[in-house]
Amino acid sequence: MKSVFSILSLFFTTLIFAQNISYSIGFENAVHHEATIDISYKNLKGSSLLVQMSRTSPGRYAIHDFAKNIYNVKAFNSKGEALEIKRLSPQAWEVLNHDKTVHISYTLFANRADGTYSQVDETHAHLNIPATFMYAPSLSENPIEITFKPRADLNWKVATQLPLKIGTTYTAPNLQYFMDSPTEISNYSKRSFKVKNQDVEFVLHHKGSEEDLDTYFEKVKKVVLTEEAVYGELPSFDYGKYTFLACYIGNVSGDGMEHRNSTILTDKEGLAEGGMKGNIGTVSHEFFHAWNVERIRPQSLEPFNFEEANMSGELWFAEGFTSYYTNLILCRAGVITPEDYVNGLNGTFNYVWNSPARQFFNPIEMSYQAPFVDAASSIDPVNRDNTFISYYSYGSVLGLALDLSLREKGLNLDDYMKRVWHTYGKAEVPYTIKNLNDLLNAYAGEDFGNDFFNNYIYKSEIPDYNSLFKTVGLKIEQDSKSNFSGISLNNNIVSRNAKIGSPAYLSGLEKGDEVVSVNGLKVDESNTVQSIINASGKKIITIEYVRNKETKTKNLTLTSDPTYTISISEDKNRKVSKQRKGWLKQ
Repeated sequence: MKSVFSILSLFFTTLIFAQNISYSIGFENAVHHEATIDISYKNLKGSSLLVQMSRTSPGRYAIHDFAKNIYNVKAFNSKGEALEIKRLSPQAWEVLNHDKTVHISYTLFANRADGTYSQVDETHAHLNIPATFMYAPSLSENPIEITFKPRADLNWKVATQLPLKIGTTYTAPNLQYFMDSPTEISNYSKRSFKVKNQDVEFVLHHKGSEEDLDTYFEKVKKVVLTEEAVYGELPSFDYGKYTFLACYIGNVSGDGMEHRNSTILTDKEGLAEGGMKGNIGTVSHEFFHAWNVERIRPQSLEPFNFEEANMSGELWFAEGFTSYYTNLILCRAGVITPEDYVNGLNGTFNYVWNSPARQFFNPIEMSYQAPFVDAASSIDPVNRDNTFISYYSYGSVLGLALDLSLREKGLNLDDYMKRVWHTYGKAEVPYTIKNLNDLLNAYAGEDFGNDFFNNYIYKSEIPDYNSLFKTVGLKIEQDSKSNFSGISLNNNIVSRNAKIGSPAYLSGLEKGDEVVSVNGLKVDESNTVQSIINASGKKIITIEYVRNKETKTKNLTLTSDPTYTISISEDKNRKVSKQRKGWLKQ
């Protein structure tokens, strides 16, 4: 057996010769959206070091290539002598012939505040780590230290899920945690409360009043506690704290992005400008991710790959079921009324079930499209109006169907989510689609579970919502009398690809066509396409339009409006009312 002295000697020797990584970031030129970044690597092995910028960001599935916003890259050895840098690819550099120490410096341009990018100006430094910092892939398991240099003249403070070391120096146990730790540096306000022995903080950078924040924070608390009730407990946050990082200020872009022990919330609307009502849904959605995505995690996203797009077939569950709970939680918490909740189902329901895209992809395959749609950029036209349904929306209406189907059996989706939590989330064992199917079989019966997955996940069938809604006192209707053209216009220009099978599609109308007249009547502000259709009472109309400077005429056969309307039934059946109250927890 080794002596205690030998063990301690080995420990301190390991510390001395460990490959140390430390970052610092300053904001002297914030007025021009620049940050200056320094990285120090010590006790390196070999004679060269590969460093790079990430191509994507946790919670995003598309490529973003953050290297495009850094410049003035320099490298030095321990003596301050310049080192040769070789550019290997758009996002990677090799520092050559170092002496076991490499100091790297560069400038970052950052002017988009959301859940993916960074923004530096004189209102704040809003930092998403992959968009901000280089990293060394070979040292991904090494601990990291970072010192933020907040602007004292602007009363800036640091808010982050990173554990504090001292002053404004924070640490991360490894690269994955570092990259997953967004940071807000500003003159923010903060509120907090305890849930059992854990702190839940709400950091808000805004221009509103403290009274507005107090009011909003009461809603946040209700959301947190209502979501805790779904799973029966909060996750065990790594450092005993969860932090909402909110920027409700005019220079940001609306977004929300979950992280392991924090979330980013951005919106242009301040609390007194509509944000009190409009932003709370993002709070609900992102905090639900503390369980579903961050800990109930698809195997396809483990570990997160910073060098390539991250594709997952489980996003209908990870994002979609989270979306189902988003407004349901607000209803259960009393933030919105049952009528508001039911009315809010209409848009998503119609978007999903009136889409022709189901003939091409099932929910798993829709999830595979994330690298092309999740804030991805491209310039060539696409046909997503006909080929894509958001996995957020698709999964949301499937979550609704599953919940109501389970309730017919005396079960519910909350208890299924608890099982998923205890089996995979709490233990942090990544799951597969088969795992979800097997767990539903174990909970609700093999016939029930396989029927749901075989028809609605592996295929694109439509659940019997008419019957399901009746069990909770809802009704679903379509207006068979109204005439429907399927034309989407903006200033008389067809603004979207016509949906396959719609009257507009069958008549040959295309995005970009300019509609000039309907039935010989000129289309203008007083005579819109729809008003002319309504006044004519005819099922076949004649449309004159311009395409590529050529005037064309087509006949278009109208159909009945396919739009569904979901509402609370006037039927006062006690059993049904009890079922609805149990579902909405009213």
